Amino acid sequence: MWTEMVTALPGPAAVRPPATEASLAHCATALGHPLPADLVALLRESDGIEGEYGEGLIWPTGQIASENRLLRGDEEFPELYMPFDPLLFFADTGGGDLFALLSRIDRPDVFIWNHEDDSRTWIAPNLATYLEWRMTGRIDL
Repeated sequence: MWTEMVTALPGPAAVRPPATEASLAHCATALGHPLPADLVALLRESDGIEGEYGEGLIWPTGQIASENRLLRGDEEFPELYMPFDPLLFFADTGGGDLFALLSRIDRPDVFIWNHEDDSRTWIAPNLATYLEWRMTGRIDL
């Protein structure tokens, strides 16, 4: 379902081979909580999706784990930013801002985190709409 949807959208996107169950389990373990169901379903079909210029439309499981652990674990960030624990970052704009789902709340909404002012803004009602809007240019970066 996910790869068919992405390939049917306008604009080039590189779809990777599926994530393994081991990489999904490792990602959840590294984060200390399960991944949202829609993200798991997508990653089971494609372990990451890259846009036309190499931007991460969806990061691979290894990058999801490492980026989130880095942001949550940096000792200086609590002085600079609101907590990152409520967010699960899964994609980037290519310019420093990151896209996130809610990490421990069962809501499908997608947010964008602005790295310059630490704002967290609702951007899409779910992962499928995020991909559609991102690839069609409705999400203006």
